[in-house]
Amino acid sequence: MYTINHLKEIKKNKQKFAVLTVYDASFAKLLYNQGINVMLVGDSLGMVVQGHNSTLSVTIHDIIYHVRCVKNGAPNCLLLADLPFMSYNNNEQALNNSIKLMRTGANVIKLEIINQWSLDIVNYLTNYSIPICGHIGLTPQYVNFLGGYKTQGIHENDANKLLNYAMFLEQSGVVMLLLEHIPELLAKKITEKLKIPVIGIGAGIYTDGQILVLQDMLGITSNIPVFAKNYLNNHINLAISNYIKEVESGIFPKNKN
Repeated sequence: MYTINHLKEIKKNKQKFAVLTVYDASFAKLLYNQGINVMLVGDSLGMVVQGHNSTLSVTIHDIIYHVRCVKNGAPNCLLLADLPFMSYNNNEQALNNSIKLMRTGANVIKLEIINQWSLDIVNYLTNYSIPICGHIGLTPQYVNFLGGYKTQGIHENDANKLLNYAMFLEQSGVVMLLLEHIPELLAKKITEKLKIPVIGIGAGIYTDGQILVLQDMLGITSNIPVFAKNYLNNHINLAISNYIKEVESGIFPKNKN
């Protein structure tokens, strides 16, 4: 069973680790067999699975369903799960929904930090020994408040606020931190100051780990973020095209199929 202690050891040894979002058992098993030991069931499923233009439509029931699927496919992975938009409005709701996710199979609960209210929620959850991954920088659940999907922490005051958030979160007992879409040098500073593992997405090369949305990494989303990379180079499109051609020409199926 992969645990947070493995990630702490990786950070201590100044190594790196890879993380991917995943939403189903088949891909979870494939990723684990290829060496992805840390996975996230993220509310990005609202965009890449459900087809919405934001993550706001995702419910706690959606996350529970996909956590169950992923854990069935990769029972020994370290599985992070998002608390989706407005599923942690108060301490009691946050605790109850975290318990639901952990009973389903999540090992770490991730939630987005936007202000003192969300910091207080984290502090409350860690007091109940809920393993938490804080998420700061670009927080997609609050995209309307932030004015769009823009880089955060560019100006000195904003950078200092994110640094203070990171340090407060570590002191509150979170087990890891995710930095999204912030300047590389700010991510470097935060990563070096914290003892807990720090994961980046669109935050440069200096974080302890990197995460991408699986569909972005495979190049099968319509709008791949600028900080993502297509590692498949349209091979899926080619496979589908070949399937169509073979069916239409009568090549597929053969007797063995």
